[in-house]
Amino acid sequence: MLSIPASRPNAYTGSPLDRASGRREDAGFINAALGSPEALYVPVWRSRSLMRGVEEGHPEAILLSPAAAEAVRMAGGPWAFLGLWDGRPVFAVDCSAAEDPLPLLPEGFGGFTDLRAVAGLLPAGEASVLAHARGLMHWRVRHRFCGVCGGACEPRSAGNAMACTACGAQHFPRTDPAVIMLVTDGKRALLGHSTRFPNSVMYSTLAGFVEPGESLEEAVRREVLEEVGVKVGAVHYHSSQPWPFPASIMLGFHAEALSDAIQIDPEELRDARWFTRAQIRAPEQHGFALPRLDSIARRLIEDWLEAE
Repeated sequence: MLSIPASRPNAYTGSPLDRASGRREDAGFINAALGSPEALYVPVWRSRSLMRGVEEGHPEAILLSPAAAEAVRMAGGPWAFLGLWDGRPVFAVDCSAAEDPLPLLPEGFGGFTDLRAVAGLLPAGEASVLAHARGLMHWRVRHRFCGVCGGACEPRSAGNAMACTACGAQHFPRTDPAVIMLVTDGKRALLGHSTRFPNSVMYSTLAGFVEPGESLEEAVRREVLEEVGVKVGAVHYHSSQPWPFPASIMLGFHAEALSDAIQIDPEELRDARWFTRAQIRAPEQHGFALPRLDSIARRLIEDWLEAE
């Protein structure tokens, strides 16, 4: 099997932001950005993003002006500098402390929605910025104390790092690498139904986290063998996708099967099967569903179908 290139960018990629990481320690720059009338704020409430037009099927991200953001900032949650969007400073602000943040905002500003439910309908840049804000605020809310000594931490680097006030340890946002792979034997693809899937008929690619001291290719082979008992030979990189739900990056591969007998790990999977291209092109006729449109799993499957 030759390497199959990605046909188009994955969801949550293509950020329009200049992260301006070299300016995060510049207090004068950050203070001026916070005071700029051109600043934009991306509110996050309990891991949900502010949007309008969701019910109509035309979601639009809502970024707040400094005046509109003042009320949610007063809720006292963490904030962080995300970068510059066409020269305008962009900040994330968490307003999860408010039981209902909508009354704090002007009328007509929509509501807070799970980004994963609508990401495929948002412009790529908007989805990427909302995902960035969501992932960073998730980390900030859950890392208030030092993992070394237990002391209280305070923000540094414009909210992109934390420092322990007791021992001085520095803490930075964590992204966990996970491999996700479509295993094929040339004419068929191997899909599994996870015990964690909310959709009772969805079959998707296999996936798992990379372990310490392990290459990505080794992680692919180990995970496939552990989950379905299939041996894998060549592993070909396809593309990656940020997945801040809560804090991962998905590294996508196509992998060549060396065996086809399936023996599932019941703790991970309820079922796993080989599917032909014809079956995957008509999943409803064959009693199963494919993964969501915004997922790299779906992209791996679709690009394999088109490579016939």
